[in-house]
Amino acid sequence: MINISRDIHSLTEFKRNTTEFLQRIKQTKHPLVLTVNGKAELVVQDAESYQELLEAAELVETLKGIKLGLEQMQEGKGKKAEDFFNELFDKLDSFQ
Repeated sequence: MINISRDIHSLTEFKRNTTEFLQRIKQTKHPLVLTVNGKAELVVQDAESYQELLEAAELVETLKGIKLGLEQMQEGKGKKAEDFFNELFDKLDSFQ
């Protein structure tokens, strides 16, 4: 979570105090928002936290897909697994 009073800094300040900021990022696991001319331009975070963010985003996409599939099944738009696999195997056989 970004703390506005602690985690938003200018790019110039970051350049001047890079080591200090990197130590803070590693310790707190909080990203920094860097500004250029007063506008947020960049977000800097440690690699471990970024990886966790990517995994969380992937999980959300998976859950959205599952939700969509369930909604389609409730609307009668789905296929039985047996029918799906039979069609798939027929297509695979046609390639051989």
